[in-house]
Amino acid sequence: MTQAASTSPDALPPLVDSHCHLPLLGDDAAGAWAAVGRARAAGVGTLLCVAVDFEGLPAVLEFATADPHIHATVGVHPNSHPGVVFAVDEIAERAEQARVLAIGETGLDYFRSEGDLDWQHARFRNHIRAARELGKPLVIHSRDARADTIKVLREEKADDVGGVMHCFVDDYETALAAMDLGFLISLSGIVTFRTATELQAVARRLPLDSLLVETDSPYLAPVPRRGKPNEPAYVCHVASFLAELREESLERIHATTTANFHRCFGGEPYRSG
Repeated sequence: MTQAASTSPDALPPLVDSHCHLPLLGDDAAGAWAAVGRARAAGVGTLLCVAVDFEGLPAVLEFATADPHIHATVGVHPNSHPGVVFAVDEIAERAEQARVLAIGETGLDYFRSEGDLDWQHARFRNHIRAARELGKPLVIHSRDARADTIKVLREEKADDVGGVMHCFVDDYETALAAMDLGFLISLSGIVTFRTATELQAVARRLPLDSLLVETDSPYLAPVPRRGKPNEPAYVCHVASFLAELREESLERIHATTTANFHRCFGGEPYRSG
């Protein structure tokens, strides 16, 4: 299966990279801005730059402030600052500004965190409460924690705001449960991996109006860039792979995943030129 699109980027609707970490691209801000330029040349118009802690938030906000089609999130990743529970007010106060479209990434991670994880659950719940307080969607990280992630989302009434299950790698039933709560399912470069047959089967079955594409750059570069640092331009390979996997036109994948993003998160659609 060929992942690279043969269609010129100018002939397709602009894509959205729904999850990237721009401050981690390149050795400095200039390197990250060069990656943004390459993304635009590849037909990627809008970027959601995702925070993983409060210390890195100023750099995330600098990108969002400098470019109207780069948006920010506010949150603390479940693997950051183990044992620390951030209060609802600490999260909400940082997320009030207009350039912040969402709360996260937040969630549960049982792969890297060990022992008593009550703090992780409490932190996750506070992120959801901050999102409901502000009326902003959530960016959810879930690893080896599918049942508890859905349980907490239900108990905290996360369906009031919805959001996205970022870098989704779970089963079809988990996807359905998340969609029932108003969440989109975002597919990263993992779906292009030769070994990801179960995820590919899920990606075939899900309704297109519930899908997003992302890079999670600088991590998880898709085929044919696997093994190299990822960057937002490579979300085109994820979209191209999905078009072939689902036997749909690349134009429809671009247009629908972009429309899905703006329906969930808001923001003005990108217009080139």
